[in-house]
Amino acid sequence: MKTITLDAGFRFDEPNNRWSDPSYQLEPGDPGYVSPTINPPPTKRRHMTRNRYYPAKAADQVVWHGNFRNKLPDHATTLALAAGTVTAALADCDWLIYLLGTWLPAVRTYSESSTSAITEAESGTGSTPQTLPTFTAPAGGTPVNPGALDRIFNLVQTIRINPACTDVIANDLGLFGAEQGAPDWDTFGPVLKVSRAPAGVTVGWGWQGKRPFLDQCEIQVDRGDGQGFVLLTIDTTPGYNDTEPIPATPTKWQYRAIYRVGDQRLGQWSAVATVIVGG
Repeated sequence: MKTITLDAGFRFDEPNNRWSDPSYQLEPGDPGYVSPTINPPPTKRRHMTRNRYYPAKAADQVVWHGNFRNKLPDHATTLALAAGTVTAALADCDWLIYLLGTWLPAVRTYSESSTSAITEAESGTGSTPQTLPTFTAPAGGTPVNPGALDRIFNLVQTIRINPACTDVIANDLGLFGAEQGAPDWDTFGPVLKVSRAPAGVTVGWGWQGKRPFLDQCEIQVDRGDGQGFVLLTIDTTPGYNDTEPIPATPTKWQYRAIYRVGDQRLGQWSAVATVIVGG
């Protein structure tokens, strides 16, 4: 009996095998050779990134969603969008408009009042027990399933590849990104210039031409008191006056800053800027 030795990579469903003579296999170039099927390795699902047409600032995002939800029904017939698809997209937009335009500002206001409450508890005055602030979510908004923004982005992609989507429709829906390029967040950060002033220290900073992509500038200070860098302010207007009382003896104060969008830091910390005060 003839012994058949199978290679480690041998497959019984390979179309190039000749079962009349198991020792024979077709080679590339032979008549009837079929390229074997190669299963590609699985790829990891990539998280959807924000598109260039979608604004970076929360206030501008509210405007974008408002325009998209108002204009989408006007183009639904031309784009052959199902009624259910349009209804779901409008609900997603309405929910995000509520969160970004109403709920999030209320949360930030509550956060500020909570910080003030801590300051009052630590060093406030008064003869009655302190009353802590409570957060009550503002009325409005109908919740939808998580992933509203991703669903809108998917719908936008479907619209953009639709042959019926003209430049006029895309522009009306706000699907064209701004010509200005976003900063390179791996290298981009504030530039500080500090100087003595009659009432303290002037901390100069600016948007560096990237205002559409930024919300705030977080500035920290190290007053040489062993506390290291601590929050000085989160500023929205270039240039800040640090009015901390000047010490009697010469002291080195150091400042650094980083840009913010919403509640998140973005980009890189600035170089540390130093000024000698007191004396």
